[in-house]
Amino acid sequence: MHQKTIISVCLIAVFLLGSCAKRISFNSSTTVPKATGSVKIKRDKHDNYTINLSVRNLPKPDDLQPPKRSYVVWMETNDNRALNIGTINTGRGLFSKSRKGELETKSSFKPVRIFITPENERAPQIPTAEHVLSTNLFKMK
Repeated sequence: MHQKTIISVCLIAVFLLGSCAKRISFNSSTTVPKATGSVKIKRDKHDNYTINLSVRNLPKPDDLQPPKRSYVVWMETNDNRALNIGTINTGRGLFSKSRKGELETKSSFKPVRIFITPENERAPQIPTAEHVLSTNLFKMK
């Protein structure tokens, strides 16, 4: 009985350690100083990456100067490519004054940095130079 308990505890520990996600905060922004957010990235057993992004206090893109159409989320890969991984829409909750937005996506590419740009189109192929939020470079296993 004691040996079964030890084996069960070890299996649970291995499962929990294998399912850990890396959480990275966005740096402060000079463009939108009140905006905050973070990214959780988790690698699965097939070497795909699940990316969960959440932001707060990001103004509507048409409130920026000059106004923009959308916020695009980019993933920088370890070979220095910037990949468009989606757009983020923000809105207010029923009882909240702050604007919130989320994005969940998967990628087979290994991320090293995540950043958000304001864009005039919804699906640009290359990011503008202006980053409203950005992480530092990070390492994934």
